[in-house]
Amino acid sequence: MKNATRGRISLRTAEAADAKKLHALIQANREEGRLLPRTLEELTRHAGRFVVAVKARRIVGCAELAPLSVHVAEVRSLAVDGKARGSRVGVAIVDELRRRARREGFEKLCAFTHAPGYFIHMGFSIVPHLWLTEKIFTDCVKCPHFQQCGQYAMVVPLDVAFDAERGYGLPAAAAAPFA
Repeated sequence: MKNATRGRISLRTAEAADAKKLHALIQANREEGRLLPRTLEELTRHAGRFVVAVKARRIVGCAELAPLSVHVAEVRSLAVDGKARGSRVGVAIVDELRRRARREGFEKLCAFTHAPGYFIHMGFSIVPHLWLTEKIFTDCVKCPHFQQCGQYAMVVPLDVAFDAERGYGLPAAAAAPFA
């Protein structure tokens, strides 16, 4: 398990033992109206797909790289502790998920969000939901908000690398030495 340090925040892959902490963080963000529910069992099963941000041995952020097809992966359950917001923890997590998705051979990364501006600053674009049929048939049809979704569908092609420090894209070839 490799740690990537971002100042006083380190990023690592979650483990099944982290599931209760992930659940609490996601639940806190859900209560603020930011996320859809996740079960503890589901988080335990998929813990290895999560990147967690750790500060002073405490998980302060998380998100899952959820494969939707062989071509598309989703940033799912991006959650940051209220006290850690504004310190680019979420940006660092999404940047790491983008690197992992590219390494795993996905062509694009998507996110569904109520805050499109947050993802636009990381190079994502708003697209019609129907452009992400993988998401619709994997999750949306089971959602109680299906056909009344207030979320924006966002996508970023993985042939462009995001530079979290400068806030814009670089050609993937130019970013390769840094990945």
